Amino acid sequence: MGKVVEISPTTRHEGRSKLVLQVDDEGIITVGNWISVTPVRGLEKAVLGKPMEQVPKLLSRVCGICPVAHALAAVEAIETSIGVEIPADAHTLRVILHCANRLNNHALSNIFTLPDLYIPGTDRKINLFSPEEPMRSIARRIQRIREIAQGITEIAGGEAIHPTNTRIGGMYYNITSRAKQKLTDLAKEAVDIVKTQMDFMIAVLRNFQRRDWTEIGGRQIPIPRNLGYHSEGYLATDSLYGTSSRTSVQSWDPDHLREIRPWNFYMGEVTIDLEDSTYPIGGTTAAGTVVHPKREATNAIPLYNGRPVEVGPRARMALYQGFNEKGTIGQQVARQMEYMTDVHEILNRLDTLNTSGKVLTDPIPPGDGKTLAWATTEPARGTNVHFVRVREGKVADYSMIVPTTWNFPVCSKALSGAPWQLAEVIIRGYDPCVSCATHMIVLDPDKNVVAQNLIR
Repeated sequence: MGKVVEISPTTRHEGRSKLVLQVDDEGIITVGNWISVTPVRGLEKAVLGKPMEQVPKLLSRVCGICPVAHALAAVEAIETSIGVEIPADAHTLRVILHCANRLNNHALSNIFTLPDLYIPGTDRKINLFSPEEPMRSIARRIQRIREIAQGITEIAGGEAIHPTNTRIGGMYYNITSRAKQKLTDLAKEAVDIVKTQMDFMIAVLRNFQRRDWTEIGGRQIPIPRNLGYHSEGYLATDSLYGTSSRTSVQSWDPDHLREIRPWNFYMGEVTIDLEDSTYPIGGTTAAGTVVHPKREATNAIPLYNGRPVEVGPRARMALYQGFNEKGTIGQQVARQMEYMTDVHEILNRLDTLNTSGKVLTDPIPPGDGKTLAWATTEPARGTNVHFVRVREGKVADYSMIVPTTWNFPVCSKALSGAPWQLAEVIIRGYDPCVSCATHMIVLDPDKNVVAQNLIR
């Protein structure tokens, strides 16, 4: 007979989620449910009726980690809805912002995942808070990457966290030639640093992949060779930046998208009967606790062609560069390989930027509300889709499907076959941003009623 164990809350990511796991007598996961339990922020409803100029700024507040991704997706979706083409130099500045935000988030992901990994040739896990070497140098290198990325974001976007320069029709202002030189200097400094970090991360990931066990809660937990494998497909709308519904050749078809409620995907009521007080941090949920993943989840389940799909670095590299490594380690290796893509793209775009060029189109129409438009960006965590309808300058409809929303169901599938103690190692490979992925309020858990029109 199998048992049920719950890890709540999960750790080392943004937002609040939990894992409810059915395991066999050997502790191997047979059914995995990874769910969001983060309270909804409601911004998709809050923007309805608002002037369209306010919406990108409001939606950048979905998250303080990926504000650039949401600001860009929002502004491009609105521009698609009202039929605006922006100047080339405005687009160049947006791509620079996008790549800088990806650099920052890839480095942040390293902070979250490195404590799972070992210094090659030792049984010593990596502690970034240790004053000893090589820990100190690793931490300083990661922080410098983030400083550079945020510095680029601040100069090109106006603010390091919530960019103020992005606006409907392009950008509020172009940067000066002196600012362009500063960005170039920062990006050139980043080249060697991110190459060193990429090589280091791939080395420690490969080292983990070769290990037979990892220590968790004072126990040696075997590492299966197929850790995090799944049989679902990939989705990426662009190799780097994104696309929109006005593009003539599409890399995906939103008509193949369907969102279902969590009670059509997750387990129903179960009682916890496996408890482990040694599991970090604070142990697992107490035995005897009744949980109900279907009714507790505040995330929808997006399906593409009727199936879950993985989004993110591996999806982009698999679809556009032929990368074919499966599992949690393959996913993280793909993430490290995007480091160089981002920093070189920043340099390439700076080469083409004309600091005297026009960055704002004119005029800007109010929109007729006839078409539900969409735009995507491809930030660090994966495909970010914003849908909008603009009528007479105001937002009439709005919804989002963000990276972690896509990845909740596919990761739930990927948990099967792993020792339950490795479930968090697997979900951290997806670099979850759970607050972004929470778009539903459960009004009546007994009747499976959610607030309507929050998801489509």
